[in-house]
Amino acid sequence: MTFSRILSVAAVAAFASVGAQASDLYGAGFDTQAPSTQSRAAVHAQAVQAVAQFKNYEAVDAAQASPSTLSRTAVRSEAVVANRAGAIATGNRS
Repeated sequence: MTFSRILSVAAVAAFASVGAQASDLYGAGFDTQAPSTQSRAAVHAQAVQAVAQFKNYEAVDAAQASPSTLSRTAVRSEAVVANRAGAIATGNRS
């Protein structure tokens, strides 16, 4: 009984020591060790340019949007038909 307990404690200690050293295995920190080749201002300028490209969208005002021509029951019946046909993605596919 005591031998199995000592063996299990040794196994847990071995796994814990491997887990503590996992950050050094297989080059896990390679991106933090690379020196930067660009100045802070150049990186900031690139970030500003990238953000400006992502803001090219037009927000639609809800008050100006045209009202729907479909009734609630028509929308629900179309959803049921689409669900039965498998046209609506569910789970990991959505």
